[in-house]
Amino acid sequence: MSSSSSAPAPRGVQRGWRLHGDGRSIAPGAVVAAGERLSWPRTIGIGAQHVVAMFGATFLVPLLTGFPPATTLFFSAVGTLLFFLITAGRLPSYLGSSFALIAPILAVSSSLGASYAQGGVIATGAALAVVGLIVHRAGVRWIDALMPPVVTGAIVALIGLNLAPAAWSNVQAGPVSALVTIGSICLVTVLFKGIIGRLSILVGVLIGYVVAVCLGEVNFEPVSQAAWFGLPHFHAPAFDSSTLGLFIPVVFVLVAENVGHVKSVAAMTGDNLDDVTGRALLADGLATVLAGSGGGSGTTTYAENIGVMAATRVYSTAAYVVAAGFAFALSLMPKFGAIIATIPQGVLGGAGTVLYGMIGMLGVRIWVQNRVDFSNPVNLNTAAVALVVAIANFTWAPAGMTFEGIALGTAAALVVYHAMRVVSNLRGTNLEQASPASAPAGTELEGPAYARRHSRRAASGDQPGPDEV
Repeated sequence: MSSSSSAPAPRGVQRGWRLHGDGRSIAPGAVVAAGERLSWPRTIGIGAQHVVAMFGATFLVPLLTGFPPATTLFFSAVGTLLFFLITAGRLPSYLGSSFALIAPILAVSSSLGASYAQGGVIATGAALAVVGLIVHRAGVRWIDALMPPVVTGAIVALIGLNLAPAAWSNVQAGPVSALVTIGSICLVTVLFKGIIGRLSILVGVLIGYVVAVCLGEVNFEPVSQAAWFGLPHFHAPAFDSSTLGLFIPVVFVLVAENVGHVKSVAAMTGDNLDDVTGRALLADGLATVLAGSGGGSGTTTYAENIGVMAATRVYSTAAYVVAAGFAFALSLMPKFGAIIATIPQGVLGGAGTVLYGMIGMLGVRIWVQNRVDFSNPVNLNTAAVALVVAIANFTWAPAGMTFEGIALGTAAALVVYHAMRVVSNLRGTNLEQASPASAPAGTELEGPAYARRHSRRAASGDQPGPDEV
């Protein structure tokens, strides 16, 4: 798929958007490029779709972590505009709340308080910004070498699976509304096509919320007391070095999300956006620093919005500026934020069950899409050790710092992969030990290890030995 214009991409901040065709329609096979737009009424409508697409997930994070929803939405809007400026209007993206930060925020908030969790969010954003500066100068190849698909998939998966106990805790507070929410999300996904199907989480939460109201689980008193208009509540951060071990590993996930976003948009538009990757990381890092400074959740690029772009074939950054405007306006309505805050634990538990599981399966999807060969013991042990460390929530507290499941699982994935790979290459032990359950089949036989062995055997005319089955 290619963009509709062959003009070179602008290098400075986008000063205006060219009208795409007649502004009303998109020709078959064409897309509305980042520097283009449809008519303003249509652009505003698409911007509203982006707000709805990010709405459910963006609000679930502060609700699950105890952060103010309106404050999170405020910094989400500000972060999106900052992202637009730093990437020079070349990369369409909405910055919503990052699920990767839920676990460390919950851990630190429960022990030290929310202000120290904000400090951890700031540290995460600063580290991501530094990575962005390095990528801008050195490129992204070193990231691919440091985090190959087996490592990236393991890190993404372990974050979702580590959060499973938090989902169960919320489900216990309202099992009926939780089950209704889970069932509604699943059904809406398969019952409806188009935008409604893509908004299954939001629709499921709304249905669960109605049930919770009927069960008397919702308290509307805060809504009646909230003002119609006003600034969101800002909170000052606090810092403690002991929290770094919980937050810094999240940077690996944010890097993977941002790099994946750039690659996805480039593939769908046909534009080469490699030179924007460093700016994207820097922008997301700075947006996360800003959010943590005022009491909002950390930010990241959203797959939900990629879905809207793919469905509409509109990649105009004008739509995201409009979306940020909508989000900013909603954040200045305390009554709206108060309504969101009334969503009860049972509904959050149901949504969390689906979302945390989806995060885990996104990691598996990375393995599948990249055809990770688990007959290779390096890949197998990398994933196995990292997942168990995270699911069991291993904990290590040296010198006043605390490292829990996500941090230790991330470290395990990196160390196990690179250490085993070095030894495996030196020793040539890149095939797993034979066992009744390990007989290779399917795509495993296409991997480099088996391919080399079979080619050598074919050349010599030898029959396979018992250790080669």
